[in-house]
Amino acid sequence: MGDYQYREHQAPAGAPLVFMFHGTGGDENQFFDLAREQLPEAHLIAVRGDVSEHGSLRYFRRQAEGVYDMEDLARRAVRLAQFVRQQVARVAPTGVGAFGYSNGANILATMLFEQPDLVDAAALMHPLIPWAPAPQSQLKGKPILLTAGEQDGICDAAETQRLMDYFKTQGSRIEVLWHPGGHEIAEQERLALAPFFARGLHP
Repeated sequence: MGDYQYREHQAPAGAPLVFMFHGTGGDENQFFDLAREQLPEAHLIAVRGDVSEHGSLRYFRRQAEGVYDMEDLARRAVRLAQFVRQQVARVAPTGVGAFGYSNGANILATMLFEQPDLVDAAALMHPLIPWAPAPQSQLKGKPILLTAGEQDGICDAAETQRLMDYFKTQGSRIEVLWHPGGHEIAEQERLALAPFFARGLHP
């Protein structure tokens, strides 16, 4: 229980630890070079999703686009959170951050809804949360970066707005970055990671 394939960049003792969660069809290499470039002093762990959807890796099952297997999502979020905690205990970092894109952002958000103490700061890139999460008082003060495309055909802007409003209601330190494109990650999103984690992991 809790075993995942992952790619790791080790940093000297005392460095922050940042986890990466890829999108559907990606793997542990999808954001590794980006993280090495943007977060050169951090200890990095990129986790491979363990669900295959017609050969495309994901972190949980779904029934259709935007229609999630909620039982599978809940079960796998618990399992992935267990892995994260195991790695944090092993590395003993000064702070813990995480970022995910699309499917990776969805599992990261789901973990935060249930276990908000899991990471100190989280960047959710193009998440789609098609349900109303329960209130979570422990998200108060949590640094959250939410990025989205105004023309994203997968993650509707209204859904992104609802998620933004949710984090605001919980009292999170929410930052929102929109770009005029679609589901792709824009350059300004990539460049936002380093300053966000600098603020969130070194307050």
